Amino acid sequence: MHAAIRGRVASGLLASHVVLIAFSTLALTTFLAGTPPAWLLQPASQRALQVGWTWSGPSYVVLGALAAIAFLAARVGAARAFATFAATSLISLGAELLGTSTGIPFGPYAYTTLLGYRIGGRVPFPIPVSWSYMVLASVVIVSRLMQRADDSSITRWRWALASAAVLTAWDVSMDPAMVVTSHWTWHAPGFFYGMPLVNWLGWLLTGTIIARVLLAIVPPTIVSRELATSRLPLLLYAANGVFPIAICLRHELWWAAALGAAAMGAPLVLALRTK
Repeated sequence: MHAAIRGRVASGLLASHVVLIAFSTLALTTFLAGTPPAWLLQPASQRALQVGWTWSGPSYVVLGALAAIAFLAARVGAARAFATFAATSLISLGAELLGTSTGIPFGPYAYTTLLGYRIGGRVPFPIPVSWSYMVLASVVIVSRLMQRADDSSITRWRWALASAAVLTAWDVSMDPAMVVTSHWTWHAPGFFYGMPLVNWLGWLLTGTIIARVLLAIVPPTIVSRELATSRLPLLLYAANGVFPIAICLRHELWWAAALGAAAMGAPLVLALRTK
């Protein structure tokens, strides 16, 4: 497929991803929050709700992943795109399976059935998929903020650490939002809306490893030259931040909403002002 066609496919998939996020955000902040309205209790509405509840979350994650893959394929070729997606998804899946089995490195937690099929009975399949495209978006944001790019080991590790910090900013609002909507639970109380501090340390560690592997497949010079010139990864990052921040606002988790917006907004705004 020609690069230009792949680029248009990526844009279309991103648009579909954003529309579905908007729908999910609207639903979870209005008629699915609190006491259900009378119309929602009708049999036809309940059937539609069941379908939407089952498929909307996993579907928007898959669309985000497909948008990222198409974008990478257009910019660096299909081989690198699929290698990047496979490597980053498998590493994040391994980390999540370890985490849900032992509590390392995120702390003791478990996923509910709300996010669809759970791999190994533990990790919903959208979780490693979302890690993959959000790490990509974080790496591109970091690449736009760096003054110079080279492919040395020091640069790759520096970029990986910074990308992990940008990625972890996403969890500031997402974790409280997903707990209050019962997508996952913590087995021990933590300091931040029930979340233990070690969770963010686990995100930083896991995000650094995933980003470093990504940068081994797509080196910093190629990221800067081929990926950072597009705003698509930035829009992908922003769209996925809107959903948890809106949920936190709806449930009056003020600190989670404010800190999450600031943590994600700062690197995003700075990145948008470059290139």
